[in-house]
Amino acid sequence: MCHRPSTRIERFCVRVVTKAKEDSGAELFEAALVLPILLTLLLGIVTFGRAWNTYQTITRAAREGAKAAVLTPCADSTYCSGAKNYTASDIWTNFVNPALQSDNLPTSKVTSKSITYVQLDPNGSPAHVCGLQLQFSYPYTFSLPFTSLNLSTITLKTKVRMRLENQPTTCPVGTSY
Repeated sequence: MCHRPSTRIERFCVRVVTKAKEDSGAELFEAALVLPILLTLLLGIVTFGRAWNTYQTITRAAREGAKAAVLTPCADSTYCSGAKNYTASDIWTNFVNPALQSDNLPTSKVTSKSITYVQLDPNGSPAHVCGLQLQFSYPYTFSLPFTSLNLSTITLKTKVRMRLENQPTTCPVGTSY
């Protein structure tokens, strides 16, 4: 149509055709497509990272409680005569709850908590290794950061088993600590 711009009309025609072929606005369109996907991915990583942190915290709290339950409070009986093992309420109050509070998790949300005797590896050698199992559940609410929007709540469960330091002659499997 306008191959050799020699007149004013032909120069105008070349300018119009050239302007129509430009890609102005393509970057803006591409950014509008990619940014929501990128932000969704980023918020998902942050949210699941917070859930993983909560799971690691409740697992650490359960390990602290189980460790206190299986160990004797005093290693040398000559200095601590009459020292008793911790009670279940001592374990929850002095070991599990502070570990949860260290990560600002409210201890009032802990549910299904139990400490029971279990037999570890009944087919192994030695056959009757007695231990304790501490378990509890904690609800975690997925929420969007910087908003008050709660998406859903899942229950995180943790279970820790540890061998008793002083093995009893018979293991009271299934009974509460």
